[in-house]
Amino acid sequence: MLKILIPTIMLYPTTWLVDKKWLWITTTAHSLVIALVSLTWLKLDSEAGWQTSSSYLATDPLSTPLLVLTCWLLPLMILASQNHISPEPENRQRTYITLLISLQVFLIMAFGATEIIMFYIMFEATLIPTLIIITRWGNQTERLNAGIYFLFYTLAGSLPLLVALLIMQKDLGTLSMLTVQYAQPMASGTWGYKIWWVGCLLAFLVKMPLYGVHLWLPKAHVEAPVAGSMVLAAVLLKLGGYGMMRMMVMLNPLTKEMAYPFIVLALWGIIMTGSICLRQTDLKSMIAYSSVSHMGLVAGGILIQTPWGFTGAVILMIAHGLVSSALFCLANTNYERIHSRTLLLARGLQMVLPLMAAWWFLANLANLALPPLPNLMGELMIITSLFNWSWPTIVLTGFGTLITASYSLYMFLMTQRGPTPDHIIALEPSHTREHLLIAMHLIPVALLVLKPELIWGWSLC
Repeated sequence: MLKILIPTIMLYPTTWLVDKKWLWITTTAHSLVIALVSLTWLKLDSEAGWQTSSSYLATDPLSTPLLVLTCWLLPLMILASQNHISPEPENRQRTYITLLISLQVFLIMAFGATEIIMFYIMFEATLIPTLIIITRWGNQTERLNAGIYFLFYTLAGSLPLLVALLIMQKDLGTLSMLTVQYAQPMASGTWGYKIWWVGCLLAFLVKMPLYGVHLWLPKAHVEAPVAGSMVLAAVLLKLGGYGMMRMMVMLNPLTKEMAYPFIVLALWGIIMTGSICLRQTDLKSMIAYSSVSHMGLVAGGILIQTPWGFTGAVILMIAHGLVSSALFCLANTNYERIHSRTLLLARGLQMVLPLMAAWWFLANLANLALPPLPNLMGELMIITSLFNWSWPTIVLTGFGTLITASYSLYMFLMTQRGPTPDHIIALEPSHTREHLLIAMHLIPVALLVLKPELIWGWSLC
């Protein structure tokens, strides 16, 4: 763990001391080396499942893929931001990169924490850099409104969790993930215990987000700069799923009867947010709502608590993280050229930027779960386990899959096909940096098909 955490912390002095003309190259190279070293985490040979570097930081097959995804994303965020941040004053550039590094530090400590209270603190700490990135570097004045939504939704959801954890500490005497799963379940049956159960899960359901508490997400995504959107879609939403999977072990036996309304909301949300995507006019808003739809499937898979549901949830979280981040990067390349996110204003770009159109096509196919990509593997596992749990769910998940395919193709056709409008003239050609950025998102997705056991968590080990 420290072989990644210490070099990441050393990025702070690097960012502030390096010469201005080398700033972007140095930070990208340094973070890419960290990302490559983090791949060694995937070689898990521990029989106990946990590999500890101390009593507070450890990795296991569930947290490892998410840790690697976190490390992989930092160089990509720096690459994606380079074009629109580099004209700014030097101090602002350095501050922006520092915030991205802070996010990585907090996320590594959140995913690597063995104490639940430490996980909670790091879970909350990620709010601060994300909030500053959204409110300071967002494009429109609505960014302040988006920041307030983001902050208060997440805080209001996670304060009950803090109280629930303190009650748990009082009753069990420990909050260590290593031992708490072997503790006696808390006395169930009382109303207080049911409220405690909801408190434990509410923070994670807001963060995922579950349909009904999802309003902060489209606002935050639309107003954030590209790096903010990337880290929100790829890693911060996964904190919710990861936290749910960790807490689920401790919440039995009450989950069997309490989970029904949340599963219904999650499945209904897949259809509702998919339908919302079909009538969006804003490109980033469309990709943001598609994230809510995919996370609804993940929430359903986790809440029914079967090995297949858990495995499908982890696979879909990783695959969605890479693909959704790639879509935000592609939306940003459009925005940097046309200065508008409105779908109707930027059509027929395939004639102008044909190679970018190929990336758009691949990213959209991955988003609608093209076989044999891991997106399909995750969705099929969750849909199968939901069907096995209750057969009517196949109607909702089937409709959801159909709508996902519809809006993904609609997104591609609206941006790339059709006649090129007359106002699109003298567009800047696509850069090698942008092609490298999308390739570094989509190549890992394709390679995971060859060795999916790296990302299927501890359920099928």
